[in-house]
Amino acid sequence: MGALVGLGVGVGLMLVWSAFFVPRTPRVRTRSVGRLRELLDRAGLGQVSTTGFVILCLVLAIGAALVIQLVSGTPPVAVAFGAMGGYLPVAMVAGRARRRLREFAEVWPEAVDNLASAVRAGLSLPDALAGLGTRGPVPLREAFDQFALDYQVSGRFGECLDRLKARLADPTGDRVVEGLRVAREVGGGELGRLLRNLSGYLRDDARTRSEMEARQAWTVNGARLAVAAPWLVLLFMSFQSEVIRRYASPAGVVVLAMGAVSCFVAYRLMMRIGRLPIERRILS
Repeated sequence: MGALVGLGVGVGLMLVWSAFFVPRTPRVRTRSVGRLRELLDRAGLGQVSTTGFVILCLVLAIGAALVIQLVSGTPPVAVAFGAMGGYLPVAMVAGRARRRLREFAEVWPEAVDNLASAVRAGLSLPDALAGLGTRGPVPLREAFDQFALDYQVSGRFGECLDRLKARLADPTGDRVVEGLRVAREVGGGELGRLLRNLSGYLRDDARTRSEMEARQAWTVNGARLAVAAPWLVLLFMSFQSEVIRRYASPAGVVVLAMGAVSCFVAYRLMMRIGRLPIERRILS
């Protein structure tokens, strides 16, 4: 009985000691991808680090502020144009991301048709996907070239599909990849029908979206022109020192601040009213 009590006390003390003094293996936490990282991925700039991009924005902001300060000699105006210079890379990357997604939406039906033809010809699914790197649509070839290389190196179809999704960073690509993954795991002869149905759906979706974007273009262009016009006038006024220096007064700073806030709010409202719904990557 005494031995059992001693053994129990010893085990309890050992557990208490291990709870406080034995180092634990840190848990690996999956961090949600930041908005900036997601924007860079959608633009096809996955190799660009967020730190480098932020540094670029800061350099452009400081450079624009210094140039306007030398021209106008008015710090509030220089700060305003410095903020615009810092936002310029973000606007360019966002525009590139929109163009890339639009381009992908136009070529995905062709890519799915090529997959269906390759599968119908007797090729395996990995070989059919790798073949898109040479005979697929040009915007998608680089991503599928990398898929072919990954599959040759590892031979793990699921992991290669995950890398392909991350490389494409496209909602339509997510749907295609997940459909292929399910077809690969489940098997059966429904892959050809699935690809044909998916191709028809993607064509209809791309046609409808292109028509809506054509009608929306005047709203977007009008909003951008309305926001840019007063700041272009202010830029031209910067070359007239006796006029632009009035913005260095407290009243001038208030006018600049109110103008910036009004332009920002009006632009966001206009874009929100006229924007089309954007499909999110729910399968990423």
